[in-house]
Amino acid sequence: MPVASVDPMASRMRRTFPAVGAALLALALVTGCAPEPAPTPTPTGFASDDEAFAAAEATYRAYVDALNNVDFADPATFEPALAWTTGEANAADKKDFSASHAEGERIEGDFKVHSFSAHNWYPAAQAVHGEACLDVSNTTIVDASGTSTVPPTRPPVVALQLTFTQGNSSTGLLLSEVAAGGGNQC
Repeated sequence: MPVASVDPMASRMRRTFPAVGAALLALALVTGCAPEPAPTPTPTGFASDDEAFAAAEATYRAYVDALNNVDFADPATFEPALAWTTGEANAADKKDFSASHAEGERIEGDFKVHSFSAHNWYPAAQAVHGEACLDVSNTTIVDASGTSTVPPTRPPVVALQLTFTQGNSSTGLLLSEVAAGGGNQC
């Protein structure tokens, strides 16, 4: 709580007019303890970088959880993962899921978010940029004959550049772009 400074004029007033001085002191104490106004949300609904970054991480984790439930043999399982995407990410997933379905492929194992870091929030563009390290070590994609299509040189954890934009989800964001690589050392 901020402490009101004592100035000579207030001291003299308190000696001369005790009731007025007490009222002024009470007023100073009450206004000194007033709560800070709440941050004003931006058009994206986030009041701070931290809030936007937390929403981006929650969005990515929800997307990976939904991705772990995709069964290429059952296109109905695509929808929960696609619901967390928009733009380029959505188009790429639709294309990949459809091709894997047509080729009789299946995913074995689960993806895990090894780490996530949001870097920039652009309120005017309604976008958050970040990086993730996705643990793919326990996953493989198997073709119709039962042979893994994953190259043996694939690293166990892959670095991804991610972009999230405002969208209709419980977090207020959707995954809009995914690119391999980046500055993140996984």
